[in-house]
Amino acid sequence: MSKRFDKTIGILILICVYLGAFGVGSAIYYFLPLPFWLSLFLADVAATLFTFAFSLIFRNASVYDPYWSVQPVLILASYAVFEKMSVGAFLALVAVTVWGIRLTANWAYTFRGIDSEDWRYTMLREKTGKWYFLVNLLGIHLVPTIVVYLCTLPAVFTFVYAPAFNPGSSVFFSVSLFAVLWQGTADCQMHAFRRRRTGGFLRTGLWRYSRHPNYLGEIVMWWAVGLAAVCLMPSRWWLLAGAVANSALFLFVSIPLADGHQARKEGFEAYRAETRRLLPIPRFCRPKTEPNK
Repeated sequence: MSKRFDKTIGILILICVYLGAFGVGSAIYYFLPLPFWLSLFLADVAATLFTFAFSLIFRNASVYDPYWSVQPVLILASYAVFEKMSVGAFLALVAVTVWGIRLTANWAYTFRGIDSEDWRYTMLREKTGKWYFLVNLLGIHLVPTIVVYLCTLPAVFTFVYAPAFNPGSSVFFSVSLFAVLWQGTADCQMHAFRRRRTGGFLRTGLWRYSRHPNYLGEIVMWWAVGLAAVCLMPSRWWLLAGAVANSALFLFVSIPLADGHQARKEGFEAYRAETRRLLPIPRFCRPKTEPNK
């Protein structure tokens, strides 16, 4: 069986899984007599548990991988159908949809088949042993779902409350699109580097001074979405909780894992000393002095 066939079949399987998850989540949302934000949260969790069940069936936690980029787009598209579309809501929908399409396309580019699993999940399975079921359920599925739910909530509020538009929101809308472009550029540069198979570390383009410019784009994206909503609804400043949680997830989980993985390469310590974790600006290292003899 060819790799292309494996990839196509895998994508078709995951489309069916996600359509099922969307159906489960939609049913729960529309039949629960609860505040919209709570119904949405419970629907999101139910859809995640549906996806988690298939990750167990296929013995592959990467079944969940596209959820990160698909979930926000489907949520806002559903609100666009049933709620009044204000200017702020429209801008949020555009920003999140562009982000979601780009990130999902990036996932599809790297996806190899239903049996292909992210190295981080394989590592966690080996390290946690009998506790992996809980790590998989909580750490790989539910925690990211909660983070992305919180990130999406500011945009949802712009649909539900349709606040009057102001210029500040358009500024952060522009920032969100810039963040998508930044992240996409970083990913394309990394894909090109990997195709060359030269080894070592990428030190050109957005990666010249930063070890994770793609993560920087993701962080900025959700701060922009949150701040755009707060510009429209200043009293709801707590909607920035999603951006804070997302930043913490990258700073304390994703980046340390990625750096730990890269540390196996020769020359990593020098590379880390010369580059910053996120901001692509030069880091001037002090020359090492010779020890006293």
